[in-house]
Amino acid sequence: MADEIQRYDTHEVTNQPPLLEEYNAFNTDSCLVEGIERGSADWALDSLTAMGKKTGGRALIELGFLANENLPVLKSHDRFGNRIDQVKFHPAWHQLMAFGIQHGIHTQPWRSKKAGVHVVRAVKHYLLSQVAAGVGCPLTMTFAAVPVLTVQPDLARLWVPRITSTHYDPTFAPPENKRGCIMGMAMTEKQGGSDVRSNTTQAVALGKEGAGETYHLTGHKWFCSAPMADAFITLAQTGAGLSCFLVPRWLPDGAVNRIYIQRLKDKLGNRSNASSEIEFDRTWAQMVGEPGRGVPTIIEMVNHTRLDCVIGSAALMRQALVQAIHHCRHRAAFGKKLVEQPLMQSVLADLAVESEAATALMLHLAEAYDLAPKSPAHKAYARLVSAIGKYWVCKRTPVMVGEAMECLGGAGYVEESVMPRLYREAPLGSIWEGSGNVMCLDVLRAMKKDPEALTMLREQLTDVHGQHRTYDKFLKTLKNMMGESELHPAQARHLVEYLALALQGSLLIQHAPDNVVDAFCHGRIGKIRGLTFGAGPAITGSSEMIDRAFTGA
Repeated sequence: MADEIQRYDTHEVTNQPPLLEEYNAFNTDSCLVEGIERGSADWALDSLTAMGKKTGGRALIELGFLANENLPVLKSHDRFGNRIDQVKFHPAWHQLMAFGIQHGIHTQPWRSKKAGVHVVRAVKHYLLSQVAAGVGCPLTMTFAAVPVLTVQPDLARLWVPRITSTHYDPTFAPPENKRGCIMGMAMTEKQGGSDVRSNTTQAVALGKEGAGETYHLTGHKWFCSAPMADAFITLAQTGAGLSCFLVPRWLPDGAVNRIYIQRLKDKLGNRSNASSEIEFDRTWAQMVGEPGRGVPTIIEMVNHTRLDCVIGSAALMRQALVQAIHHCRHRAAFGKKLVEQPLMQSVLADLAVESEAATALMLHLAEAYDLAPKSPAHKAYARLVSAIGKYWVCKRTPVMVGEAMECLGGAGYVEESVMPRLYREAPLGSIWEGSGNVMCLDVLRAMKKDPEALTMLREQLTDVHGQHRTYDKFLKTLKNMMGESELHPAQARHLVEYLALALQGSLLIQHAPDNVVDAFCHGRIGKIRGLTFGAGPAITGSSEMIDRAFTGA
C-alpha cells in the first residue's frame, strides 16, 4: 500500500535503551530521600515526592528540550524604530519558569519559618535543574536578592512582596501592574571581572546622597544576569566608593527606565537563559545600604548564589549519573548488559560515589543556611562552606559529566541526548559568581577573619574521627596543613581541595552505607588514588552501590 511505511530488515532497532522518562527523580535518589528523612525537613516528603514525579515526567523533560532548542532573542527595537530592549523566550521556557516559581524555588525560605526550609528549597532546585538548568539563574537571582533588599527597609517593603509572589508574570509592564516580579544582577564589567572594586560605572545623586536616595547611573555592564527581570541589583562608584543600587526597569511615573540591552551573550552552555551586556545612561536607581559599602551589602546575594552553584552542579552530576546507569542497564555488549561488565561496574560505582558526595555536601550546605540566623558564627560557617563547596563540587562536575557521557558512547554525544547539554552546562558553576581562584582566596580570608567558623568546621571534621582509618590519616595531614602559621596564596587550591574532601568524607561517614564510605575514602583520600573514574582501588559491592544510586528501572 502507498501509505504503508517501508521497512528494512537492516533497520530493525535492537539493543537500545528506552527513553528515560516517567520516573520519580526524587524517590529514586536514595541519598536525597535519606537526607530529607533524617533531618528537620521531613515535613516536605510528600511535596518533594510529587515534584520528583513531575521532574522525571515526559512533559517537563520535553519542555527542557524545547527551551534549549529555541533560544532567547533580543528585540532591541520595534518595527517603527523605537527602542524597546526586550528579550523574547519560547513558551517552554516560560512554562519552566512558572513551574519553578509555583514551587517556591525563588522564595520558600523567605515565606516560611519551618525548620529545614532551605534544605527543601535546595532539593526543589536540584530536581528542576536536572530538567532545565536555564531557568536556574533568574530563580536564583530573585531568591538571593531578598537578603540585600532587607538592608534597605523602605525598598524591602516595596519589592520583597513582589519578588516573593508565587505567580509568574512575564509581561513587560510596571511592577504595580503585575502579579509577581523577578530580579536580576549586573556586577561584572569588562576591565574587572571578579575584581568588582575596579568597576567604573558612576552614580550621581539626584538630590540628597545616602541610603535609599535616588541616583543616575552611567556605565557598561559586561554580564547582566536575567536581563528580562523587573529590577536589578548592581554596583556603581560614588564619592564614598563602590556602592550598591536597585535599578528598576520602570520608573515610578510609569516610564521605562534607561537600561539598554546591547546584545545577548552567545554562551557555551546555559543557552536557554539570556545573559547580556547592558548600558546604563543616566539610569534611575536607588541606593541600597550605606555609600561606599557596596561589596559588604551585595555579598549576601553573592553567598546565596554560590549556594545555588553547588546545588546546580550537584544536579548536573546526578542527571548525568542517572542517564549513564539507565543506559548501561539496557545496553548489552560482549555478551552481557553493560551494567554487568566488571569494569563498567567500577566506573558507574565510582560515578555514584562522586554524585553522592556532592549531594551530601549540598544538603549540608543548605542546612548551614537554615542555621545561619542562630549566630554570627553559624552565618560565617555557611559562607566558608559555600566557598569550599562551590570550588570543589563545581570543579568536579565537568570531569564527572564527561565520564558519564562516555558510558553512553556515541549515543550520548549526539544532540538528541541530554548529555551534550549537561556537558556544556557543567563548567558554568566554576565560573559564575567567582572563579575557582576567587573561591580559594575567599576561604583563606574567611579562615583568618572568622575563627569561630573555622572551629565549627574542625568540629564537623573531627566528630567522625576513629570511624575510618583512611579518613583519620587524611585528617591528620589536613590538620598539619591548617596548623601552618601562614599559608601562601599559591597553596590555596591544595588546602581547599583537602578541606572539601575531608568535609565530604565526614558527611558520608555520618550518613552513607559502609561500602560507599570505603569507596570514597580509598578512592579519594587514600594513599593510592585513581586519576580517572574506575581506576582507583577495587570497589567492593559495586553492583549494590549502583542500585542504591538509582533505584529506578
